[in-house]
This record gives sequence, structure tokens and C-alpha cells, in this order.
Amino acid sequence: MTLIFFATTINYIDRQIIGILKPFIANDLSWDEADYGYIVTAFQIAYAIGLVTTGRFIDKYGTRIGYVWAIVVWSIAGMAHAAARSVFSFAAVRFVLGIGESANFPAAVKGVAEWFPKKERALAAGLFNSGSTVGAILAPIMVTWITISFSWQWAFIFTGALGFVWVIFWLKYYQVPEKHPKITSKELEYIAQDDIEKSEEKPIKWVELLKYKQTVAICSTRFISDWVWWFFLFWIPDFLSKTHGVNIKEVVLPLITIYAISSIGGIGGGWISSNFIKRGKSIDYARKTTILLCALMILPVMLVSQMTNLWAAVGLISLAAAGHQGWASNIFTVVSDIYPKKAVGSMMGLSGFLGAIGGALSASFVGMLLDTTKSYFLIFLVASSVYLINWIILKVSIKEIKPLKL
Repeated sequence: MTLIFFATTINYIDRQIIGILKPFIANDLSWDEADYGYIVTAFQIAYAIGLVTTGRFIDKYGTRIGYVWAIVVWSIAGMAHAAARSVFSFAAVRFVLGIGESANFPAAVKGVAEWFPKKERALAAGLFNSGSTVGAILAPIMVTWITISFSWQWAFIFTGALGFVWVIFWLKYYQVPEKHPKITSKELEYIAQDDIEKSEEKPIKWVELLKYKQTVAICSTRFISDWVWWFFLFWIPDFLSKTHGVNIKEVVLPLITIYAISSIGGIGGGWISSNFIKRGKSIDYARKTTILLCALMILPVMLVSQMTNLWAAVGLISLAAAGHQGWASNIFTVVSDIYPKKAVGSMMGLSGFLGAIGGALSASFVGMLLDTTKSYFLIFLVASSVYLINWIILKVSIKEIKPLKL
């Protein structure tokens, strides 16, 4: 779990750098909002393409090999940003970064499914997913210091190199429970307490997954809401700069605040769901109720563009980011609740693919909308409402969250 947490942390440091440096690089290289939108779209399209294959790759070759492949690719791409000079070259390296980073969450969720019984998976997912917010907290601190001390190019090089350090520890320490040299038979029995699958069963094909309404429901929720988190990552630093006049030094504390609170939301969302189960509630009740609570937390973000006080805006964004992370902890866990381990990677890949497509479409739209209207109001209004729509989709389409017999 510790290694998966740090992989997710590095993943988000590498992907968030461009959002922090956007005002700085845009001025240096003369980008407009549409240019930046296209660069973000290139990442999202690659992320979607990667999810088409990485989930099945991880199901076939395992979490251990899948993670190494992913982090090496995205670390090389992250460092290559230092050599980019045009919109096209930035889009190209963002594309490769997206391919590598697409494997992180399918591998992480599969790792949780391998090491935890179902009653503990939501909390475990919340813990590893908090790495995304820890990465988002560390990124502005590291990037600001490196950029001011050296240059924005060195920010990409230093942070990209972190992945290679992680690979050394991963290869040394990670194994599936059945192959881990220090695990006891009692621990192995505890991990597999609700495992009724047979290891010799063949992997599930996507066409088979698409036959189930559960698949359609989960993929739909990812499509209409994943873009909100991408928007927070890639546009909030620029939003704070343009609407509240904060510079690269001053933006550090607001970003740390936003992502620290969102980290609490991610862990808290997992804890609430797991606690419901420990108190005797069904998995269905625990997941859906927690998702509803998270959706209600996000609603007030519709007012953020009207806030004239910086910290009022930061507070509303923080609450929404926490709600998103709590939702993510549970929607990731719903996948492992419903699908057998042999299909978790593929299902995470499929749902993530739809989420990335939604993110790619929204990135270009956001860029063009901001170039045209110069207003964030409509963006935050839509972002505030999609999570309630998610809850309705799950409530109507999945009558009960329980294992499928594939």
C-alpha cells in the first residue's frame, strides 16, 4: 500500500506541474487559452488510448510488471518537457506522459483487490488515492522552489527523475500475496476471505463487460465527472492568478490548502463507507450513501466564480475537491465490489477510458470558452451538478452493488 501511495503521489506531481507553471510558460512561449486547452487535450486523448490497453495489460502480466512499465514511460516523458519549445512539442510530450500515467489507477485498484478483503478496500482505495492529493500538495512547493532557483525546465527534470527511484523499491519489495516471502497462511486466508474466484479462469474481454448495465452505469459516471478533477489540476492555478492576482509564489499556500483538504476527503470517503459496513450496513448502502454525501459537498462550488475574497474561493474549491476524492475512493471500490479480480484491471481501464474522453472533450471546450467569454461561471456551475447526476445514475441503474458472476 505504501508503494502504491507513493506511485500515485509521483503520478500527480508529474501531471500537475504544467498547471502550476502554465501562467509562467504561457508568458514565456506566448500561449493563449486555446493553445493550453489543446495541450491538455493531447494528454487526455493519450490517457484514454492508454486505458484501452493498460488495464488488460495489467490483468495479463500483473501489477508488478505493469507498474514498472508505466512509471518508466511517464518519467521519461515528464523529463522530456524540458526540451519542448512549441505548442506541438508540448502536446507531443504530454501525449506520451498520458500513455504512461494511464496505467496508474488500473494497477493501483488491482493491487488493492489483491491485498485487501472487500470490507477494507474502500479505505485502502482512499489511502492510495490520497497520494494524488499529496502529490498535488508537494508539486507547488517543489516546482516553485526549483523554478525560482533554476528554471521551469529543471522543474520537469527533477520531478521526472523521482519515478526511477520508486522503481528500485517496487522491484525489491512488491509481490502478490501468494508469492510474498513474509506472508503467513493466516494472513493469506484473511485476504482471501471473500474470494470465490478460480485462478485458472480466463481473462474477461471488454465486449463481455459491456453486456452489463453495471458497466454502462460506472462508465457513464466517469465520463461526465472525471473532467472536474482535471480542471482543478490544470486550471485552478491560472484561475487564482487571473481572478485574484496571485503569482507563482503566492499560489503555493492556496494550492496546498485545496489539496490537503481534498486528501482528507479521499480518506474520509473511504472511511465512512468502510465504517457503514462495519456497523452492519450493506455494501450497496455504504457505497451509495457515501457517494450522495460527497455529491452534496460539491454543490457549493457553483458560487466560486462570484467570490471576491481569495480564501472564500479557496474554501469552496477545497470542499469540492474533497467531495470528488471521496467519490473517487468509492467509485474505484465499486469496481472491485462488482467485478472479479481477473476483470478489475480491464474494468478500470474501460471506465477510465470514458473518463479521459470526457476530460479531453472538456479541456478543449474550457480553453475555447475562456478565450471567448473570459468567465468561469458556467464551468463551475456544471462541475457542481454532475456528481448528483452520478448518484442518480448509480441508484437507478445498479439496483444492488454485489458481485457479478462472469
